[in-house]
Amino acid sequence: MTSAERTVKAPWSAWWQRWPRWVARATVLWAVLYAGFGLVCVLTGTSLRYHGGGSGASWLGWAVMTVGVSAAAVSGAVVVYELRPALRVLLLALCVLAGITAFSLLMDVITLMVGQGVDSPASAANKTLAAVGAVLLAATARSDRPPAESAVRAPSVAPRIVRLAAWAGTLAFVPYVAMKLVWAFGGTFAGITGEEMLAVSERNGASGLFLTLESWGLDPTALLAALGVFLLWGLVRPWGQVFPRWTPFLRGRRVPRWLPLVPALLGAATLAPYGVVGIGYLLLAAFGAVTMRPGDFHSPNDALLVGWIGMVAFALYGVALAVATRSYWLRTRPARRRSVDAK
Repeated sequence: MTSAERTVKAPWSAWWQRWPRWVARATVLWAVLYAGFGLVCVLTGTSLRYHGGGSGASWLGWAVMTVGVSAAAVSGAVVVYELRPALRVLLLALCVLAGITAFSLLMDVITLMVGQGVDSPASAANKTLAAVGAVLLAATARSDRPPAESAVRAPSVAPRIVRLAAWAGTLAFVPYVAMKLVWAFGGTFAGITGEEMLAVSERNGASGLFLTLESWGLDPTALLAALGVFLLWGLVRPWGQVFPRWTPFLRGRRVPRWLPLVPALLGAATLAPYGVVGIGYLLLAAFGAVTMRPGDFHSPNDALLVGWIGMVAFALYGVALAVATRSYWLRTRPARRRSVDAK
């Protein structure tokens, strides 16, 4: 092995190391559960739309059930016949469908974190199940690969181009955080005062904790942005691969790859397309092709200004997070032992 690799005992169990042997069965169980969830929604008339009911909403339940039944059949075939090229294609296609269904799950998570209830619990449950399924389907599509070796790479820094992307994603949040802090401290931005914005938050169902933090000048969404930047740099710098010294029982242990990768993949898959599509809409609004609604603001121009600040931040950060996630994935892959090591 090279000097950049060390043979150490992985912190996770041997059971987890053997994931290719059990992941297909886990996918079958998820698929049966997902199909059952869709069937229950159909039989009870529960809408899976983001904002609740509506005419013709039951077709989404049928779609969920179809995806679940298809996934059960394909993953069951993997259990019986092992992974074949055709089955891999079907698994990846179902993974894409599940990923599309899980889109905007991050927005529901953020909504719950700031103390507001989701618009549709059934829709949030559907997206959560779909996100789990996307991971299982992708893992099953790769289950013909041998289990990860116990040789793990030493912590490393991302290449320069990835670090530059991380800086771009970080700086993109500066105007967003500044705008939020102006409102949190009672100032005026885009024609709306901090007091008016606080009233809007209260009217939209913000929790007492959210409103209390706002009154202290601590905007919760700005704090979440800071947490996102922390995640971004953890994917780029070596300290994101090893637990720090101040963590009890885990000091010096390797961070399991899934711990940063799960929120990073979820964030990149949500924020990057959300921001890019949002920028496209804002461009159309700026040129008069579509009408920009003022919403909670006093004029369409005020709403457009705030929209630009938010969407540019989401787009640049989402793309930077995707780049950093890929780099982290590649840099933390278990190193394959060379034949000389077996001697």
